[in-house]
Amino acid sequence: MTDHGPQPADDSEPAHDPEVLQLAAQVFDLARQGDTDRLAAYVDAGVPVNLTNDRGDTLLMLAAYHGHAETVRALLQRGAEVDRANDRGQTPLAGAVFKGEQEVITALVDAGADPASGTPSAIDTARVFGKADLLELFGTR
Repeated sequence: MTDHGPQPADDSEPAHDPEVLQLAAQVFDLARQGDTDRLAAYVDAGVPVNLTNDRGDTLLMLAAYHGHAETVRALLQRGAEVDRANDRGQTPLAGAVFKGEQEVITALVDAGADPASGTPSAIDTARVFGKADLLELFGTR
């Protein structure tokens, strides 16, 4: 068996199928909009719960950043990685802290999110915005 190096992209692969790309875009929109029931149905039907967009944002990141606590909880119940960072090193918890989404912060912390994870971390973000209550929640000052 010989290794011939990298092969050109196969246009028959699902990642190159326009219908698959359109479905992925719709699924990311559901996370941004907080359409929990429809998003959960897609994940239950086989869409990867840790699907990422071209910036490395997961469904959980988008739901958290846009303040959809119910959607965050549904994704976590389906196995979403709570601390998975995007391509810029940002985590869902840091995004929720940045946006001031208390209910999302609580859901992520309850699921075991690490406030020290990511760049900037949720701790760093709380410090920048003077959120003493969150620093206390995170067990730091």
